[in-house]
Amino acid sequence: MKIHSTIRKWGNSLAVRITGPLKTIPHFSANMPIEIEVNEKGLTIHAIHPKKKKSLIYTEAQLLKGLTPKTAHADEVVNIIQREFDNHE
Repeated sequence: MKIHSTIRKWGNSLAVRITGPLKTIPHFSANMPIEIEVNEKGLTIHAIHPKKKKSLIYTEAQLLKGLTPKTAHADEVVNIIQREFDNHE
């Protein structure tokens, strides 16, 4: 599809209005993120469709259910002392 339009001044910028079939065929909508590719011939505009959020298998509560200091191996945590950080040159 080709539609003739005019580049207009909009503040300090230039703008092209996307109207009628130009907005309905590619399903453009207000505030939709787009990608603009520029080359010697002109511009190509593509809608950026957000990626679907992946649902996790387990919730945080399910992962932590039944966790105790013993099952978390908290008894194996090492107490680090300052001299281990000191430079021994």
